[in-house]
Amino acid sequence: MFNQEKIEGTLEKQYEMLAKQLAALTEGETDEIAILSNASSLLNQALHTINWCGFYLYKYDELLLGPFQGLPACVHIRIGKGVCGTAAAELKTYRVADVHEFPGHIACDAASNSEIVVPITRNGELYGVLDIDSPIKNRFSEEDQKGIELFVQTLQKFL
Repeated sequence: MFNQEKIEGTLEKQYEMLAKQLAALTEGETDEIAILSNASSLLNQALHTINWCGFYLYKYDELLLGPFQGLPACVHIRIGKGVCGTAAAELKTYRVADVHEFPGHIACDAASNSEIVVPITRNGELYGVLDIDSPIKNRFSEEDQKGIELFVQTLQKFL
C-alpha cells in the first residue's frame, strides 16, 4: 500500500508534502493511537539522520511514552524536566543543537546528540509532545523547526 520514496524539492516543500501525506493517512481515522503510530512512522521514514521519533502524551500530570520509532525509551517524564518536559511546561518548541549542554537533559538513548520537541495541544490544553532525536549535533535547522511545527499543526486537526 505504501512505498518509501524520497520526497523531492526544497526542505519547505518536503515538509509541506509530509503534512499532506499525514492528512491523507489520517483522514477519517478516530483512534488516536493509530493516528500517532502512523505519524511517527511517517516521520521516521521521511527524515534522515534521526535515531528516535515519537510522542509523549500528557497523562496523570506527567508525560507518558506514546507511539514511537526507535530504541526503547524513558516511560515517564516529569513536566519541566529535560527537553520534553520543558517544552511541555512552556508550550514552546525547543530545538537543541547539543543535548549534553541542556540543563537536566534526560539521556534515554546515549546516541542522541541533538533534539527537537514540539508541544501538541488540543482545545488550548497540553496534549503531549512530538520528540525527535538525532545522533548528529545541530541536526535540526530553523527550516526543520517550521516544517515539524507544520506537521504538528496538521496532526492536531485529527486528535
